[in-house]
Amino acid sequence: MKNYIYKIIIFIIATIIIFEFTIGKHIDQFNEKVEYFTTKEGRKEMVSSLKKEIRKANEKENYLDEEERVLLRNFIIKIKKELQLEN
Repeated sequence: MKNYIYKIIIFIIATIIIFEFTIGKHIDQFNEKVEYFTTKEGRKEMVSSLKKEIRKANEKENYLDEEERVLLRNFIIKIKKELQLEN
């Protein structure tokens, strides 16, 4: 009976340690990210980061390269045709 209790205790401790080193770390990282979005400073930092990226994009002469332009143009043409068929 004594051996059985020792085995159970060792199993429980091993399970807790394995959980903390595997899934526990991922849960902690996820909680940090959620906390970052829920704090006022985190939201302010996010907004300033978005503004910075928008300014950087506005300074570019062309947003798209040639391949992206062709893909978007063909997609828009296809959508226009589809909308005209319904009218």
